[in-house]
Amino acid sequence: MTQTEPRRETFPHGVNAPGRAAIAARTLRVDRWWQPQLITGAGLFLFAVYATLRAFIDTDYYSEPYLTPLYSPCLATKCVPHSSDFGTPFGHWWPLSPAIIVLIFPLGFRMTCYYYRKAYYRAFWLSPPACAVAEPHAKYSGETRFPLILQNIHRYFWYFAVLLSVILTYDAVLGFRDEHAHWGHMGLGTLIMLVNVALIWAYTLSCHSCRHIMGGRLKHFSQHPVRYWSWTQISKLNGRHMQLAWASLISMVVTDLYVLLLAHGTFSDPRFF
Repeated sequence: MTQTEPRRETFPHGVNAPGRAAIAARTLRVDRWWQPQLITGAGLFLFAVYATLRAFIDTDYYSEPYLTPLYSPCLATKCVPHSSDFGTPFGHWWPLSPAIIVLIFPLGFRMTCYYYRKAYYRAFWLSPPACAVAEPHAKYSGETRFPLILQNIHRYFWYFAVLLSVILTYDAVLGFRDEHAHWGHMGLGTLIMLVNVALIWAYTLSCHSCRHIMGGRLKHFSQHPVRYWSWTQISKLNGRHMQLAWASLISMVVTDLYVLLLAHGTFSDPRFF
């Protein structure tokens, strides 16, 4: 005589799970909860389109002494003359744009950034669309499975982001030269590059991973006064992480556009001295 297995009852997940309020409406919010997600999604989409186009256009990215941050450092032999200050390890065998070599690192850093995760999770995946708004997914596995588990490499991308920030600082210092490589000059492009690198440093240092590296593993702050001071300063920046993320993103586009127009010959760089 065979025993029949007990029937397994299946219960709905998410907002329809047992014990949750039986509300048919998607949300009881009466404000325009969808507006921030729409603006965020449009902004990220436009930047992705712009950066992709600029990477594959593969021209008008250097006007001495300015190198756009989207192509820095320029590491291929096909780079414009005088734009490769760190050598050309990528020889003629590299057929694509030099921007693709370096863009993977700032892109990886921003895509795995805690703020940007929230931004595109809500704007593109609707997970969740907004606070107190039911998401359309039947179940949620978080960042424990592929591909979202790759978000955990954010802390390693941070080290590359610091290295790129140093390189962009070097590029900004080169902005104090003229087209003949004479030092002691300054133009509008110099100011734009200085503002850009300052915002990129602020965004990089305000990162949650940076804050954790400075003080996350300390048990006694009193025994590490320097790291404690650094942790407190980074914590202040961290409170502005969202604003710095957008400001640095916009500044990169502005800097790139300025160099593009200079390289294309649309106008000359105004010089202050």
